Amino acid sequence: MEGVRYCGYVFTTAIYCFMLLTVAQVTHPSEVSALVSVKSGLIDNMEYLKNWQKGSDPCISNWTEVYCFNKVGTDGYFHVRELRLMNMNLSGSLAPELGQLSHLKIMNFMWNDLTGNVPGEIGKIKSLKLLLLNGNRFSGSLPDQLGYLLNLRIFQIDQNQISGSIPKSFSHLNSMQHIHFNNNSLSGQIPKELSNISTLIHLLLDSNNLSGYLPPEFSAFPSIRIIQLDNNNFSRSEIPASYGNISSLVKLSLRNCKLQGSIPDLSRIQNLSYLDLSWNQLSGSIPQNKLSNNMTTIILSHNRLDGSIPKSFSSLPSLQKLSLENNHLNGSFSTVIWQKKLTSTSRLEIDLRNNSLSDISGTLEPPLNVTLRLQGNPVCSNANVRNIIKFCGSEARAEHETSNSTNVNGSCPIHACPKDNYYDDLHLDLYQMLIESSSWEEGPRLRMHLKVFPAVGVSTFNKSEVIRISELFSSWDISVVDLFGPYELLNFTLLGPYSYLNPDIQAKHKSKGALIAAIVAGVFAAFVSTIIAVLIKRQHAKYQSILSSRKRLSSRLSIKMDGIKSFTFREMTLATNNFDISNQVGEGGYGTVFKGILADKTIVAIKRAKEGSLQGQKEFLTEISLLSRLHHRNLVSLLGYCDEEGEQMLVYEFMCNGTLRNWISVTCKESLKFGARLQIALGAAKGILYLHTEAHPPIFHRDIKASNILLDSKMTAKVADFGLSRLAPVQDDEGVLPNHVSTIVKGTPGYLDPEYFLTRKLTDKSDVYSLGVVFLEILTGMRPISHGKNIVREVNLAHDSEKMFSVMDSTMGPYPSECMEKFAALALKCCEDKPEDRPSMLEVVRELETIQSILNMIPDTEAHTVDSKAKFNEPKSSSSFSETTSRDAFLSSSMTGGYSISGITLTMPR
Repeated sequence: MEGVRYCGYVFTTAIYCFMLLTVAQVTHPSEVSALVSVKSGLIDNMEYLKNWQKGSDPCISNWTEVYCFNKVGTDGYFHVRELRLMNMNLSGSLAPELGQLSHLKIMNFMWNDLTGNVPGEIGKIKSLKLLLLNGNRFSGSLPDQLGYLLNLRIFQIDQNQISGSIPKSFSHLNSMQHIHFNNNSLSGQIPKELSNISTLIHLLLDSNNLSGYLPPEFSAFPSIRIIQLDNNNFSRSEIPASYGNISSLVKLSLRNCKLQGSIPDLSRIQNLSYLDLSWNQLSGSIPQNKLSNNMTTIILSHNRLDGSIPKSFSSLPSLQKLSLENNHLNGSFSTVIWQKKLTSTSRLEIDLRNNSLSDISGTLEPPLNVTLRLQGNPVCSNANVRNIIKFCGSEARAEHETSNSTNVNGSCPIHACPKDNYYDDLHLDLYQMLIESSSWEEGPRLRMHLKVFPAVGVSTFNKSEVIRISELFSSWDISVVDLFGPYELLNFTLLGPYSYLNPDIQAKHKSKGALIAAIVAGVFAAFVSTIIAVLIKRQHAKYQSILSSRKRLSSRLSIKMDGIKSFTFREMTLATNNFDISNQVGEGGYGTVFKGILADKTIVAIKRAKEGSLQGQKEFLTEISLLSRLHHRNLVSLLGYCDEEGEQMLVYEFMCNGTLRNWISVTCKESLKFGARLQIALGAAKGILYLHTEAHPPIFHRDIKASNILLDSKMTAKVADFGLSRLAPVQDDEGVLPNHVSTIVKGTPGYLDPEYFLTRKLTDKSDVYSLGVVFLEILTGMRPISHGKNIVREVNLAHDSEKMFSVMDSTMGPYPSECMEKFAALALKCCEDKPEDRPSMLEVVRELETIQSILNMIPDTEAHTVDSKAKFNEPKSSSSFSETTSRDAFLSSSMTGGYSISGITLTMPR
């Protein structure tokens, strides 16, 4: 067998060397020269481009983020198709030789630190479709030559320091769909000639120094969905009446533009959903004609508007925000406006502060999902209006200001997220997507971390699915972009089993395969025997060394095959500031845990093994082999590992809220309320249920404890530390499935299943027992063993003597006794001595969801308030355990649409 492997090794090497000898250069020489010049102009501190070396070939040698067509052109050369140098910490400037990449379709330098001018030579690349230069420090003016890119579809230059005017030549970009020039220093008049771009969907010119007037010719745009011109200086300009004819418009945002005159009639725009004309000098009355039924957001605040509030606002079924504060509106305010919300779960925010409203028409009792602010109106002093005072207080102001800041709860803020039909483009169900975090930024814009999961019952995405989803986001092939964007892709991260599946690398391999076939087919027979003879002599000693290394490091190679990212020791050192003690966040039997920041700004937890620990090495390999194929929202994600210079480290997602044990400790300054504790228990149970029923093969954790349940920024529970885990038994040759694994007893005292301790038989019910102990910790705050007392025995004694409430943690605040009793009964049931008397993990999850549903139906308790926030992270399923149902509820309840999205990070593990 080894001989066969050796021959295969030599044979492959022979072909590769023969190929290089036969054709020294297979990528077009001018393109190779261009890439070399590009590298010379860049400062690559992280050495991402270290394989861009003279003497090698970009398309054959797999130059980093250089992607070629998978067949030779008519000129006999391969050509570069894409440059994807996104978010690589590059500085320096772009070389004008970029113009020599004559077949390039995608040029992506987003989110680096590049300076200097944008080379006009890029205008020579007639094939270019995507020009993505946003998030750098480019300066100077935009070159006229870029107007010759007739195939350009997306042009992103936002978040730079570009100055000067917008060239009129850009009107020739007749394939353009997205112009994103926002957040620069562009000045002068917006060229009216841009209206000639019939394909344009997004026009984003906000936050510049543009002046002059708003071109009325923009009404000619046949496909425009978003016009966003906020924060410019169109002094003395009016909003053209012709804008009421832009039938395709979904969002019109002209905030803080020094506009004057009246608001035009926009009622003919059938799809209009978002209108922001605030902080201008608009005057006159608000048009009375009814706006689109799709309207979710109307912001007309901080103007000089007078007259009455249009009655037509009461007939807008989708309205979520009406902001009219700081105007001169007068007359009566009709409460009919919220009648459509009486049976709705969607929110409505009405801000009428600082106007001249003198009366209320109707009963002033809005439903709980409606927020009303009336401070600064004469009606607030009208004692005849019942309940008026609570809508006129100063607290409303603070609440309003807070609502526009960072969303600390992690739920999607009002107006911020896409509607349900957005997911049709991805061909995914709603439950397969999770907004991991979201926060407001200046604009307003929403930064969002989006995770994409395989379907229930499917362990991973297949290769074609990964490629499809990646290309949809990176190429903007999402049709409902008005609801989802405009967005800027900050990163697309493939973790775990997908880290080796960069779709363009697959294309590269195809290119290389086609190249080898083309070269070898004609002349292989004549030369291969000679080359093999030479190689056998030169490579024999080297092969023996490689063979022995592979035997010694077989475990490491198998790890790489699983697709987990391998970090260098240098990367780990930089991430932790040379393992500075100030970055240490934990310590255990395995080693020390450090907080680290990777080169791409990802915050991670790095577990560093104790030097020379054989036990640590075993746990190191166990954890990698298991976590490389386990992906669930309630399991901590393994991002990679480091195995260099005698060091072994594991790299995880960082859990900023630490361990559950810390939160229920008597020394914790903040206490968890009952609803939050219940939510954490449910999350941990779902993670373990996944291990027992959906992992292939199933897994017994064997070390479940409060310190191995970690909490992220939204207090979502994630089970961690799989160093002691064991695979569940599999069927023997006769098809019999054993119900246990015989193993040496390991785990943590106080959490150990008594049956497992006595018989050494590890079962799924062993994990149930340990989780039951955790539940008791959650309820009581006690440790499993303290001063010789065992938590299971103490709670059982309290239960038998009907003194359960005496052992409950008093810091939980008010909680419904029925919910607490059911939770405690479940915990004790999990801790029964006999495994057969304990519930399964499926039954545990169902019971917790039942308790949560009861809690949600009990009004006016602090516990309910806490839980109503938590349920956005993991909603209940009232009938049975169903991850599909719960995720669908979460996403559909939080998606509302409207604001721009400044960034998305996608992670693929489930």
